Amino acid sequence: MANAKRRRPENVGGDFFVDETCIDCATCRWMAPGVFHEQGGMSAVYHQPDGDAQLRAALRAVVACPTASIGVSEPATRALLKEAVNEFPHELEDGVYHCGFHSENSFGAAAYFIRREGGNVLVDSPRFAAPLVKRISELGGIRWMFLTHRDDVADHEKWAAKFGCQRIIMAADGRGLGAEVTLKGEETYELAPGLTVIPTPGHTRGSACLHYTDKFLFTGDHMAWSKRLGHLYAFRGACWYDWDEVVKSLHRLQGLRFEWVLPGHGWPLHATADEAARQLQQCLKWAEAA
Repeated sequence: MANAKRRRPENVGGDFFVDETCIDCATCRWMAPGVFHEQGGMSAVYHQPDGDAQLRAALRAVVACPTASIGVSEPATRALLKEAVNEFPHELEDGVYHCGFHSENSFGAAAYFIRREGGNVLVDSPRFAAPLVKRISELGGIRWMFLTHRDDVADHEKWAAKFGCQRIIMAADGRGLGAEVTLKGEETYELAPGLTVIPTPGHTRGSACLHYTDKFLFTGDHMAWSKRLGHLYAFRGACWYDWDEVVKSLHRLQGLRFEWVLPGHGWPLHATADEAARQLQQCLKWAEAA
């Protein structure tokens, strides 16, 4: 829990607050946009939760925060945190869950869990937190852990040891990780029907996306939604390999059908398939001009 003595002056008065240990990962801002925003290079509370939905979202953000930088001052609200812990993994739709429990080791990257017949999938690594481990065990464990790129692997070794899952990553990013499966080349790779790895080098040399059931696209740090631009975008200011490769990789996503874009960093997108396709085209135009 955050330290009230280090409460940022940018917070409005009231129950929820962010302290000075914030690393500006933006997790709380996309999880509870009605409560948190950016000010002065860190997150802050600009509006105390209004209604049950905003309260529950803000409490989940407290649990997810990788640096425990969000505090709650009222004892009655703090008592609700146990319920928020138990909400993770938090189902988004059709057996796809947001894991919460972000890790500082991956700068607060989001991880996701897919519950499916034929074996569950963990996409990137959350913190190895006991409540989350217990809940994922109850949901059937993990068959595969797909790592989108080398930056968001966090506690992958602990998850692999616990569940005996196969870690899958592109070979260009896999050195030193001990992954059981490393993929090479630029061809797509079908793990199972409806579950396809798409190499998307650029952010890192071995960046890749995972496409699931024509509805979900897990993008790591390749692409996310931009609140400022109002459409999908790529991380021009955080490209560790090659921007021209990023643009080429964005073109590789054309023709895919998806309604969700679930990134490691940045805001998710949930839209109709037509709207998602339109935004991808906007992203391409923006990237080519960047």
